[in-house]
Amino acid sequence: MKKQSNLSKLMEYAGNFKYLTYASWVLSAISALIALLPFIYVWKIIREVLEIAPDFSQAQYMVHNGIMAVIFAFISLFVYICALMCSHLSAFRIASNIRIKAMHHIVTLPLGFMDSFGSGRMRRIINESSAATETYLAHQLPDRAGALVTPVGLLFLLLFFDWRMGILSLVPIALAFIIMMCMTGKGMQEKMKEYQNALERMSNEAVEYVRGIPVVKTFGQSVFSFRRFKAAIDDYSKWAIAYTKELRIPMIFYTTIINGVFAFLIFGVIALTRGGVNEELLLNFIFYIIITPIITVTLTKIMFSSENTMIVNDAIERIEGVLNLEPLSETDKSVNIKDNSVELKNVTFSYDGKNDVINNVSLKINAGETAAFVGPSGGGKSTLASLISRFFDVKKGSIFIGGVNIKDIPKKELMNKVAFVFQNSKLLKMSVLENVRLSRPEAAREQVIEALKQAQCMDIVEKLPKGIDTVIGTKGVFLSGGEQQRLAIARVMLKDAPIVILDEATAFADPDNESRVQQAFSNMAKGRTVIMIAHRLSTVVDADKIFVVKDGKINEQGSHIELLNNNSIYANMWNNYQTSVQWKVGKEN
Repeated sequence: MKKQSNLSKLMEYAGNFKYLTYASWVLSAISALIALLPFIYVWKIIREVLEIAPDFSQAQYMVHNGIMAVIFAFISLFVYICALMCSHLSAFRIASNIRIKAMHHIVTLPLGFMDSFGSGRMRRIINESSAATETYLAHQLPDRAGALVTPVGLLFLLLFFDWRMGILSLVPIALAFIIMMCMTGKGMQEKMKEYQNALERMSNEAVEYVRGIPVVKTFGQSVFSFRRFKAAIDDYSKWAIAYTKELRIPMIFYTTIINGVFAFLIFGVIALTRGGVNEELLLNFIFYIIITPIITVTLTKIMFSSENTMIVNDAIERIEGVLNLEPLSETDKSVNIKDNSVELKNVTFSYDGKNDVINNVSLKINAGETAAFVGPSGGGKSTLASLISRFFDVKKGSIFIGGVNIKDIPKKELMNKVAFVFQNSKLLKMSVLENVRLSRPEAAREQVIEALKQAQCMDIVEKLPKGIDTVIGTKGVFLSGGEQQRLAIARVMLKDAPIVILDEATAFADPDNESRVQQAFSNMAKGRTVIMIAHRLSTVVDADKIFVVKDGKINEQGSHIELLNNNSIYANMWNNYQTSVQWKVGKEN
């Protein structure tokens, strides 16, 4: 089966606008040919000047030829503008459709996909890769059509007036073309891919760096603590310098030769005039000196067009890489979820398909129970919670909610069933009312206020200039981490989901906020199944079940009292936690 070209792939996004793209090529080619006509009239003007000099009063056609040169120059410009209008209309539609299709596909991917893929990387692919196709279609392709047609017209002109000078003009063109092909071959295509990879890594690491600035400011760390970001910059710097040095010599030769066509003509004319100078030879020499700079412009356009083709090919590969990611399987069938219990049976999961981060885990949380995941960092606690919410699909095993496999539960129903409070909750730049209402857009104002009360948020609302209508992030209105957490809990309250997952929800809370958050948790837990992920063991003491997660496995489970009496890993963690809580900074007397 013949492989589909990248250009035909782009045309699929254009719909009927693709005919505008084709029209732009034709118009650009016509414009390029018309642009050569003024040079013929310039040649006629030079010929007349040489014939009548020094008595210019005998000039008969000079003004006419000058006017005709200007007219054809304007006609060429007008046709070229029409070409660009057609190409831009099509290019904008294609870039827009690429973004729309990519975003529609992204929302079908697992919810945890963005964390593993990288938001900076994704943003660059969606925005810059689609923008690369727009530049290519709107400018490069029409210019390439003109650049490919121009040599045909030039070849005719170069050989028509004086075939000897024409051949002399073609020699540097051939040499420059050979050098250009060496610079823009397969090796260049591979280099372009490396260049885009380096930019992608920097973009992704830059986003992570900016997100980590609060940590840097809090702990007084230098930027060098973000080693991956610095390493990405250093790698790009080394690559760019090495690549520049590699192309330095061929680029010098290319630039010298392509801009030195006149030098070949001078040496050629010196050789041709050994028998004496004639008027026709001088006329043609002046004409060739004037017209040969078009060769430089044309070849340079072809070279940059080849480079941009590589950029677009790489951009399309990256966009298709996103579009080829497998979405979660969906079902429209109605299911009967009997209760709010959560059960994992022999669950195994890995992010890369190779290294398992969850290994054969089985557990059950009954409806209405409060369960806690505790254990060392990196043990798999958050991953387990993400799997229950179906942020990812398990590699092996099954997860059940109310006796139904979550793969068999329609996405919308599952999202209504499970609510998630993240460690670092995000608020959008909109009013408090709209932020809370995100979980249930149809909720009435009174319902939002009740949810805010249940989440212990009224002290926040009361201090805001416009109450719940205050827009977060404008005119100095900002909230602390603990206050943002309480608003996130209000969202969950309003959503009224029967299963709630709390991932380190008190991590950024100060003591006052923490007590309010804990009260909000107590209100939220009533009649719900709650799964908590916590490092502060004081928050899980009253949990019905505590699961100790270590190295992707459940090492222990039981209540707080049961685990303490077993001289377990949890008991050791509890003793260490108590020691850390009681530790104080003292001074010698």
